[in-house]
Amino acid sequence: MNIALMSNNGKKELMVQFCIAYCGILAGHTLCGTKTTGKLISDATGLPITLCLPASQGGSQQIGARIAYNEIDLVLYFCDPDDVAGQARVNEIARLCDRYSIPFASNAATAEVLIHGLRRGDLDWRNIVNPRKR
Repeated sequence: MNIALMSNNGKKELMVQFCIAYCGILAGHTLCGTKTTGKLISDATGLPITLCLPASQGGSQQIGARIAYNEIDLVLYFCDPDDVAGQARVNEIARLCDRYSIPFASNAATAEVLIHGLRRGDLDWRNIVNPRKR
């Protein structure tokens, strides 16, 4: 599965800690992320992550385009509800995930449920509903 990792500035450390905790599961998948978040995660975990631009400079749009082209299977975007400036990016990614039936977590609690489902194979339906060459 292709997983996008994103976070607002106030949630970057939480995203890193989450990825450290679930490194074993994430290692079996293809990861991409916005530049700062992805680099922090990669530095902390050693996981290979394809880096997009920083979110504020078009990285969110790059991931959004990948969602629209059915190249992303799961989005973990840890949102800071107090980051008013970043809220538009979060809303756009959430809207695209809703449009294309991509599982989306905006906080660690939901992400944990999705990551355990990923481990169990609960998200394998993405391979049936949206087949593509891997």
